[in-house]
Amino acid sequence: MKDYKTIEQEAFSEFIEKKSRFIGYACPASTENEALDFVNRIRKKHQDAKHNVYAYVVRENNIQRFSDDGEPQGTAGIPVLDTIKKQGLTDIAVVVTRYFGGILLGGGGLVRAYGHSASIGIEKAHPVFMRYSTVYEIHVDYHLLGKIEYELRCLDLTIEEPVYETDVKLNVCVLSQNCQQFESVITEAAMGRAGIKKIDERYVAYDNLI
Repeated sequence: MKDYKTIEQEAFSEFIEKKSRFIGYACPASTENEALDFVNRIRKKHQDAKHNVYAYVVRENNIQRFSDDGEPQGTAGIPVLDTIKKQGLTDIAVVVTRYFGGILLGGGGLVRAYGHSASIGIEKAHPVFMRYSTVYEIHVDYHLLGKIEYELRCLDLTIEEPVYETDVKLNVCVLSQNCQQFESVITEAAMGRAGIKKIDERYVAYDNLI
């Protein structure tokens, strides 16, 4: 499975440029329908705005779309799309809402403003790398938890919230190429007294690509 980069959550950020208010929204979207639903939701929310420019990129069918929404051709939708592509993002939709402030920005000014608005919206949405991983369920006694957690922190993986019952259950997401090392480390740390089993394989969000 091929790794890819997307955003973790829906978010927005805004700024003022020569009295025009720009609001950059970003949202995860794994299909074109999800992207269009997001675009239409923001349009409805800001139906009083002068422009609701958008762009989206989704892995499904390698789709890329954009709209200038009334701005001069090439000054709005393309800068938003270029911002997405330069960051290597996919499965994402971005809408930049503009409330016109009465001062014309010119072609270059519009390109910079829409690109910047898309960029700050994406930053707030937290770009992440989606990496195909194996999910393990680990059961350990309470007295071994500290040692196990120490060993896990030394590995490149993610740990979901522990469940405390008669023992401690940890769900751990491990990059598929690191599974053998992970199993050996945990077995040794727990002296063979940890229950380990694979329960899933899926994409998991990581903050970096090592």
